[in-house]
Amino acid sequence: MNPGLRDLYEAARKARENSHSPYSGHKVGAALRTADGKVHAGCNVENSSYGATVCAERGAIQAAVASQGRFVLKELLVLTDVNPPWPPCGLCRQVISEFADPDLMIHAINLNGDTYSIAFKDLVPQAFTPAHLGK
Repeated sequence: MNPGLRDLYEAARKARENSHSPYSGHKVGAALRTADGKVHAGCNVENSSYGATVCAERGAIQAAVASQGRFVLKELLVLTDVNPPWPPCGLCRQVISEFADPDLMIHAINLNGDTYSIAFKDLVPQAFTPAHLGK
């Protein structure tokens, strides 16, 4: 693993331990780094209605907003227990686009250390962003 990801991995690992995932059986943790270097983490919180489930990525973003308000997302790591590691889902990708730095990197990693990294602009080309609304 890239040594620069160690703090994100550890934050995601700790958050993952608190996952509420009785329906999928898959604990997921995520950690993000803001432009000012702060790290925020979240875990998946499933709900019996499924639609009310919050993914780890969105949990980390919500934690960042609650902690510091508006921020710029520079790096996001998603930690899963599957091979290959899971990337953010479509809904998370849309929420990520609200805060994404133009050079945002997404890192998907599993507990075995298998990792792939991709630029968000390559993962979601032509993402709908606040710029589309003149914001």
